[in-house]
Amino acid sequence: QVQLVESGGGLVESGGSLRLSCATSGFTFSSYAMKWYRQAPGKEREFVAFITTTGGGTMYAESVKGRFTISRDNAKNTVYLHMHSLKPKDTAVYYCHAHRSNSMNYWGQGTQVTVSS
Repeated sequence: QVQLVESGGGLVESGGSLRLSCATSGFTFSSYAMKWYRQAPGKEREFVAFITTTGGGTMYAESVKGRFTISRDNAKNTVYLHMHSLKPKDTAVYYCHAHRSNSMNYWGQGTQVTVSS
C-alpha cells in the first residue's frame, strides 16, 4: 500500500533550521515529481516547493525562496525539505505530495513545524 511519512518537524526558534523528510513506499518514487505544501491554522493549504523526478529541476514559492531547499534521494525513496532562517510565519503543518500526470497522486499525513519568535 502507498505510504508517505513525513518527519523532522518540531519547535524551533526564529532564525533556526529544520530538515523535513518524507519517506515513501508502495509506488514508483522515481517516476513521480514531489512537492511540499503547508497549511497554517485557519488558512488554505499552500504550495511550498517542487522537484522533478530526477531532481534536476526545482521550484519554490516566493515566500520561501532562498531559505528552503528541496532535494530527493531516489535510492531511498525519500524527499527532503531543508529549511533555514525560519520565521514565525513559517509555522504550519507541512505535507509532502507525490505528483504524476494521469496517475494517482498521493499525500502524506503531515508534520507540524512551529517557529517561536
